[in-house]
Amino acid sequence: MLFVELAEINVKIGITCYPTYGGSGIVATELGKELADRGHEIHFISYALPMRLNTALANIQFHEVEVTTYPLFDHAPYALALATKMAEIAEVHRLDVLHCHYAIPHSVSAFLAKSMLSPQHLPVVTTLHGTDITLVGADRSYLPITRFSIDQSDGVTAVSHFLKEATVNVIGAKTQIEVIHNFVNCDKYKPSTNKNLRDHFAPKKEKILIHVSNFRPVKRPVDVVEIFCQVQKEIPAVLLMVGDGPERSNAEWFSRNCGVEHKVHFMGKQDNVEELIGISDLLLLPSENESFGLVALEAMACEVPVVASLVGGLPEVLTSGVEGFLVEPRNTGKMAECSLTVLTDKTCRREMGKRARERARKQFSSTKIIASYEDYYRKVINRG
Repeated sequence: MLFVELAEINVKIGITCYPTYGGSGIVATELGKELADRGHEIHFISYALPMRLNTALANIQFHEVEVTTYPLFDHAPYALALATKMAEIAEVHRLDVLHCHYAIPHSVSAFLAKSMLSPQHLPVVTTLHGTDITLVGADRSYLPITRFSIDQSDGVTAVSHFLKEATVNVIGAKTQIEVIHNFVNCDKYKPSTNKNLRDHFAPKKEKILIHVSNFRPVKRPVDVVEIFCQVQKEIPAVLLMVGDGPERSNAEWFSRNCGVEHKVHFMGKQDNVEELIGISDLLLLPSENESFGLVALEAMACEVPVVASLVGGLPEVLTSGVEGFLVEPRNTGKMAECSLTVLTDKTCRREMGKRARERARKQFSSTKIIASYEDYYRKVINRG
């Protein structure tokens, strides 16, 4: 058998993810970009161009999945169209491995594509990100197919130990799962020197708090505004709300109801997230659940302390009292108290920020984590 050493040989990797503004798509996109920088050939396969992806980048191609509409179908059969496109791209471009981010329906489509190509072997890696297990997969109507698609994958990774345990306990998956944490490029995410941008949002030297999410209910953006309302009563502050989603209107209403709408900037989706985080003093992440908490890691790389919920995989990302604070979810009073501790003590904020970036650099840097993915691809490819 010819063993593939990915550090020395360029590999052709197909990546399928949701292209929308969510953690799984962002991780998949950044992974593809990092792998392309290392010389691997990357093929993104999805119904739309993923956010943060520039097809002008070397070694990256995007293949759009077109779904034919037909009056017989109430909903377009995306999973079938995706399977067909996966098989086509794998055959035409001779892919070495297909990497699916988010189990449903991507790993199901990958199983169909792999079956279509038999006896040609197409190794499939599935990365579990969170709600594909804790919400979608736990639904009784999806649980059997979720478990089947995971167990049929040639390799399965989870972004945290918390999610690995949930996959075994909730889904009943029997396959071996490897934990490969999310990552951050510390050359891109770093403290900002953009004084003009900071002065734009805080012309009177106010403290800047920031929240970044897809504004789903699980992210609790209304809690973010409630925490901010308590903070700004004690110190001059502004809040940057970055992202968009179903809870945005409720958060906007709450800010008006509290009379702080002129201090809260709802900014929608932004391409320069690293710049906005980099000028901030504190990140708020009061989620109901987080399988990892990528935005917390991005803030840490920017030397920005984090106040977040003590849930899911977040304790794997930061230690409460060291790089920020972890508080029981929905306890907005305690979160506001911790926020004020950081914001009113310059030394505390600076030291927490330095420790946060050091943790991000040592444990979650892209250099370290991408190498782990390369090693994992090698194992999966050689196993077949």
